[in-house]
Amino acid sequence: MNFDLSEEQQMFVTSVERFAAPIDVEARRRLRLSPGGYDRARWQSLAELGLIALAVSEKAGGMGGAPIDLALVLEAIGKANAPDPLLEHGILPALLLEHGGAEEMLASVLAGETFATLAWTERNQRYSLKARGMKAEQKAEGFVLSGEKTMVMGALLADLFIVTADLGGQTACFLVPKDAPGLEVRAYRLVDGSIAGELKLTRTPASAKLALDAAALDAIVADVRLLAAAEMVGLGQRLLDDTLAYVKEREQFGVAIGSFQALQHRLVDCYARGEQSRSMLYRAALTERGAAAKWRRAAAGAKAFISENVDAIAREAVQMHGGMGITDELAIGHALKRVLLLARLFGDGDTMLAEYARAA
Repeated sequence: MNFDLSEEQQMFVTSVERFAAPIDVEARRRLRLSPGGYDRARWQSLAELGLIALAVSEKAGGMGGAPIDLALVLEAIGKANAPDPLLEHGILPALLLEHGGAEEMLASVLAGETFATLAWTERNQRYSLKARGMKAEQKAEGFVLSGEKTMVMGALLADLFIVTADLGGQTACFLVPKDAPGLEVRAYRLVDGSIAGELKLTRTPASAKLALDAAALDAIVADVRLLAAAEMVGLGQRLLDDTLAYVKEREQFGVAIGSFQALQHRLVDCYARGEQSRSMLYRAALTERGAAAKWRRAAAGAKAFISENVDAIAREAVQMHGGMGITDELAIGHALKRVLLLARLFGDGDTMLAEYARAA
């Protein structure tokens, strides 16, 4: 098969590389330690590159990128070890708003003017998308929501929360602006340094209800799982590249540790894991998306396989760097922590394997 990039694909990958290049480890660390965990001005610049619009159809004002196009962009984000939350605050909200019929709000998200996030996780629900604790009630003037959500990513930066809630036994998605009455946020940091929060809503009015059913939500989550795997493939490549450079410089007993045969064998194993992960990613991304069950199965299988293999690469990279590999002083530590988060986003390895088995 021909895996050469098209002219447009290469353009987007090059744009990501140029955009991420100025962010070294220290700049990344400072960005994560800022009050919101990210920079809104940088987000605006990212949106201007068209990276969010790539996920949305041309009919909805986007660029109509295919899954493989998005996978290549997310792989480039990972390889650059960029701190930009394109997946969770760009692509995911854009897909939800497009398929939910919220055109006006979608335009604002594509322009980078509105920072949106999905609030779906609840206590004792593991990775289930079904809302139980958050309840929606219809009133004459609209809908009001009451309940709690945990692990809402980007909670301090968000202008808009897309909240899942139980409405008459069915899970529905509602738009809640950050300044809505009755909305409380308790922030905390995630493993990769980004800031999430717990959301508490007390008879909080929703500004709109999205036209999304359970099947549509499942399909969007399958897209996000595949793209999380794509970012992990890029992170795995960055981890391997940095480790190869390090073992050529680090000396023990008067020679570079990269000359030790035992380490060479382990690095070859990491290389093989990385290449297999990339092949799995492309195979899944090129699956016919029209067949919903097949698409979800391919995304779940790819995420399970890639998360396991990239996690192994990350742990080898840290071990070969020694104790400093886990710190924020090296890109290795940042990449490992991002892998840990992505590997569990919308389902850990066991969850993905279980879904794959059910769909097989």
